[in-house]
Amino acid sequence: MDPYAGFPAGFFSRADESADDVFYRPPRLVTHLDDRAIAAVGGLYAELGIDGDAGRPLRVLDLMSSWISHFRRPPGELVVLGMNAGELAANEAATERIVHDLNADPRVPLPDAGVDAVVCCVSIDYLTRPIAVLADVARVLRPGGVLAVTFSNRCFPTKAVRGWLHTPEGQHGELVAELVRRAGGFAEPAVSLRTPPGPGDPLWAVTAVRERDA
Repeated sequence: MDPYAGFPAGFFSRADESADDVFYRPPRLVTHLDDRAIAAVGGLYAELGIDGDAGRPLRVLDLMSSWISHFRRPPGELVVLGMNAGELAANEAATERIVHDLNADPRVPLPDAGVDAVVCCVSIDYLTRPIAVLADVARVLRPGGVLAVTFSNRCFPTKAVRGWLHTPEGQHGELVAELVRRAGGFAEPAVSLRTPPGPGDPLWAVTAVRERDA
């Protein structure tokens, strides 16, 4: 069965279908969230027990990463995977750096059950094969490991998929949750708004636990 069945034609296409390595070639050492939303990301990671205050050694993958990973205190091992080598080199929390284009190859170049948690911050909307990527995320997560996908209302509109741009902002959480469900391997995902109402960037999160193998 096609995991993308039911989505409209062109849902995962983009206005700019040129090679992503061209678009992401210039380093962008900027933040894509305001301070309130950044604090909410770090708060979520602490609440999930996947940062450096967890009290146990952890290996975490930051998927589609950049020069900053928004942990209050980074885990002991932080693998950052992204498109720009310069941005990843500038990430002081990283202990391992992988330059990889998930739209060209949705497989995560890590071994099975090799990480305790996977985070993806303000990037899920750029994936053209998100279900394939999330299915491979389930593969690299240890049973009981946590997936945390966060997003706001900012993006590069020419590189975000059309379906994201045409889905109402308040429905993005359920969209991401459905992608996680279709990927398989996860318990029922939870959707939450992590910032209180008011001015500033909103931050939503979809979290899910890797199911233990039968």
